Amino acid sequence: MTRPTPETLAHTARRARAAADPAADVDQAAARTPASPATPAVRPTAPAQVSGAGSLVRSLEALGVDVVFGIPGGAILPAYDPLYDSTVRHILVRHEQGAGHAATGYAQATGKVGVCIATSGPGATNLVTPIADAYMDSVAMVAITGQVARASIGTDAFQEADIQGITLPITKHNFLVQTAEEIPQVLAEAFHLAGTGRPGPVLVDIPKDVLQASTTFTWPPTLDLPGYRPTLHPHGKQIREAARLMAAARRPVLYVGGGVLKAGATDGLRRLAELTGIPVVTTLMALGAFPDSHRQHLGMPGMHGTVAANYGMQKADLIVALGARFDDRVTGKLDSFAPDATVVHADIDPAEIGKNRHADVPIVGDARHVIDELIAAVTVERSAGHGTDLGDWWTQLDDLRNRYPLGYEEPADGTLSPQYVIKRLGEIVGSDAIFVAGVGQHQMWASQFISYEKPYTWLNSGGLGTMGYAVPAAMGAKVGKPDTVVWAVDGDGCFQMTNQELATCALEGIPVKIAVINNGNLGMVRQWQTLFYDERYSNTELGTHKHRIPDFVKLAEALGCVGLRCENAADVDKTIAAAMEINDVPVVVDFVVGKDAMVWPMVAAGTSNDEIMFARGVRPVFDEDDI
Repeated sequence: MTRPTPETLAHTARRARAAADPAADVDQAAARTPASPATPAVRPTAPAQVSGAGSLVRSLEALGVDVVFGIPGGAILPAYDPLYDSTVRHILVRHEQGAGHAATGYAQATGKVGVCIATSGPGATNLVTPIADAYMDSVAMVAITGQVARASIGTDAFQEADIQGITLPITKHNFLVQTAEEIPQVLAEAFHLAGTGRPGPVLVDIPKDVLQASTTFTWPPTLDLPGYRPTLHPHGKQIREAARLMAAARRPVLYVGGGVLKAGATDGLRRLAELTGIPVVTTLMALGAFPDSHRQHLGMPGMHGTVAANYGMQKADLIVALGARFDDRVTGKLDSFAPDATVVHADIDPAEIGKNRHADVPIVGDARHVIDELIAAVTVERSAGHGTDLGDWWTQLDDLRNRYPLGYEEPADGTLSPQYVIKRLGEIVGSDAIFVAGVGQHQMWASQFISYEKPYTWLNSGGLGTMGYAVPAAMGAKVGKPDTVVWAVDGDGCFQMTNQELATCALEGIPVKIAVINNGNLGMVRQWQTLFYDERYSNTELGTHKHRIPDFVKLAEALGCVGLRCENAADVDKTIAAAMEINDVPVVVDFVVGKDAMVWPMVAAGTSNDEIMFARGVRPVFDEDDI
């Protein structure tokens, strides 16, 4: 095939002016690692006569934005003229959903605020799914949308949609800009809101006539956010009480969520765990926050978590939740979850504390500060001779993880095992790479059989469970981390939702690698049909096996990528190695795997974690005094 020579390789990602505002809360800036450009740049600019669109682009430059993902259209078109001459790189995606997920992947990989742009009406509504996705997973993103002219708002004008109203429940905040003069302030506030406290998406909707209006641009603006001041430092009394409970507990567990990653608190987490000797479980959103290989790591809890992690949570007498939200996929049937546990719940968002599970010790604060202060308080407890021997607790947990390790059975029909493919992918590629997963069986296998040793190396759609997330999110991650190998592990169903963004990757010089785990079906839905619907496989066969429609190798080549295929275990290693050798264009590998593999362990939806199944028809055997 002919490999494209992208125009954009000539102008690689360019850094614009960025610096933190010294007037901003220093602790807030320190709480984010790496820091996001959440506050206006210090360097003032001389007043300049520009259009509203020019003010928008200059604001992005002043905020240190180096890349945006978007598609032009009528209402947003005025902004694309000054963008043509800007230091901000614009990546032309093929669908607005791709722009949103790319901004999310960029933000998750870098810790910066991701930016996406769309026009009014259908352009804006196509951003709803990635905005909701970013909201559920607390990702710092700013979505900029064009809107019909102010005089036409409310008249059902061509390509009009009330995107502010539509996204109100799924944004941290949103704005409808009324005048060109307020654009710098609104942009500065949007970035500050998106990147501070609990991160989240912010929408900025700008009418076309506001973009066209003449204005005077000056920088920096003054932020006006009355009432917005996230609590960073926890209350000392609560910290001391938590430390006392940790010193006295006989069966404690550290329940770690994605908030630890958002706060850049992974080094402190390891110090706290090793100081106390307490077992650690990491949620799907927190993989990599604590090394998978660490002696104290029990794995992931919940629906497809390890037997040891679920047992540890159920039998705990103390759960210390750090940046986690007790969601249903972790707790199972809520009224049976961890019945004997006292709960310490630390989160920067006070709305999360007590929302699903009563917190005996509520702690509002940034995870980095909470963990650092817990370390100090626990050290005081230990120096006073307070502490409990956790030997018996570890004996129980070690026995369980030895008897019920993560594993899989080779397919009886001789087809390629998807778990084997993913396991070898992780082993060959190594722990420095970034792995991005779609949603479904392949997502769970990627969480189970790849070892995540470092933070920010695992990206996925956790809360919303968005099929189609992986390819554009991998694109965004690769743009943000161009020197890092980025693999997307996708399913044949997910891949067909957003694979058009591979054309963007090919033309823009973004050499992502895609492992399509092709089982010919909507795999997780098929698994539920097998287990709960008497094997009545209604509308889950995709035809990618029987008819090879589409042929993923040919599709990859049509999109400007290299396409490879692997259908047996003997070829897995050399196929992955071949993909790793190609670094100038995207690569798609069609791993044709068996259709009947299932994800185990499993807690069926709506049931107690006590009812975890290690494999089909196999319940873990515990001691009679255990669960």
